[in-house]
Amino acid sequence: MNTIHVPTGRPYDVCIRAGSLPELGEKLVTMGRRGTVAVISDDTVFPLYGETLCRSLAQAGFRVVCHIIPAGEEHKNLTVYAQVLEFLAREHLTRSDLLAALGGGVVGDLTGFAAATYLRGLDYIQIPTTLLSAVDSSVGGKTAVDLSVGKNLAGAFHQPSLVWCDPALLSSLPEAVFRDGCAEVIKYGLLGDAAFFQSLGELPIRQQLERVITRCVEMKRDIVADDELDRGRRQLLNLGHTFGHAMESCSGYQLSHGQCVAMGMALITRAAAAMGLCPASLPGEVEALLISYGLPTSVPFGAEELAQAALSDKKRSGARLHLVVPHDLGDCRLVDVPADGLLPWLRGGGAA
Repeated sequence: MNTIHVPTGRPYDVCIRAGSLPELGEKLVTMGRRGTVAVISDDTVFPLYGETLCRSLAQAGFRVVCHIIPAGEEHKNLTVYAQVLEFLAREHLTRSDLLAALGGGVVGDLTGFAAATYLRGLDYIQIPTTLLSAVDSSVGGKTAVDLSVGKNLAGAFHQPSLVWCDPALLSSLPEAVFRDGCAEVIKYGLLGDAAFFQSLGELPIRQQLERVITRCVEMKRDIVADDELDRGRRQLLNLGHTFGHAMESCSGYQLSHGQCVAMGMALITRAAAAMGLCPASLPGEVEALLISYGLPTSVPFGAEELAQAALSDKKRSGARLHLVVPHDLGDCRLVDVPADGLLPWLRGGGAA
């Protein structure tokens, strides 16, 4: 078992080992937990892994109740969030009970937000079932739901009590969903570990899952521990996301998050090279690795359209945005850009 301690204001462990899901109930007992566990999952994941999880919890002495939501980002909204709260109230959960998020980023974000707000805060655990949630969204305590005008606009910082990552659960992922997670893995290499970035081109991620997840979580642990509330260094984790989120919006959310992060990374790296901020060879290295994992690198939207979408993003600070700009492999820095200065970056990165 690879165990990574995350020393936030509410510290917790991330435990990573293939085949570990049946052992979760006993792990919770060793943590001193008892009472009710409310499992929140979706109608894609629960039929695959719900029975194993519920059996593990019940055999360890927990009362288990389950609430299944429809799969998909479009269901990470206030209506479904309210339904989860009503379910918790009907099942009479108390502050000594526990929520368990069994799923990808949508389930994890929604369950975490419900845990943060029901009875002014319950403990919860994350059981990620996608590569993207395993390496990124299950760690760090960002919880949220979407509003009609944008993603993750209603949320809270609420750290989990445990992240229990069984990479065997990723075996059922559709290839497109797995590729989305690969974009986030590549992001971590470009952001802070050149040797890790290079290793992703030498051995496929599927063949080194535990190592890959562990390294990404270690990097995120270091950043989150230094800036838990996302006021400084943690903004580096938005590499590829500022323009990536704009592309998601411009596509009407028909393009996936991973595809847009990949395009966003390629765009910002090309822009950095055009401005002389990174080696001229870096965009080619980044694009080649993204393409090798089936991810897109060209930008299908115009610069003005993307600029308008980026300025509506929640990461905007007044009339300015913080761009994460690569200076070399493993060396990215925050650059403060005024709202009227976005177009040169977008055009330098290949947006028409």
